Amino acid sequence: MIKCCVVVLALLPGVCFAYPIDVQKQLDDTDILVTAHDTAPDMAAVTLQNYGARAAQCSVRFRNGPEPVRTRRVSVAAGASADAVASFKRSILRLRIEVQCQPSV
Repeated sequence: MIKCCVVVLALLPGVCFAYPIDVQKQLDDTDILVTAHDTAPDMAAVTLQNYGARAAQCSVRFRNGPEPVRTRRVSVAAGASADAVASFKRSILRLRIEVQCQPSV
């Protein structure tokens, strides 16, 4: 029984791939809800939900250590949601996300 528990505990770090995510938001007069997801050890996603009456243009920058910054530009219609996804070549240890949104003209 003890051997079985040791094997399960040894496999646990390979299954759990949660990493810290820091999100900085600059939401200029928009009602956007930002939710970050750790989808895989080398992939991250952000869901942008627009609760406002106007559409918004958003820029999402994913930063994972020494790798190049991944920038995604997303248009979020009023009352809708949109996803931005970034994939990296290395496993993510700490992810920094910058979200900037402005109302559409």
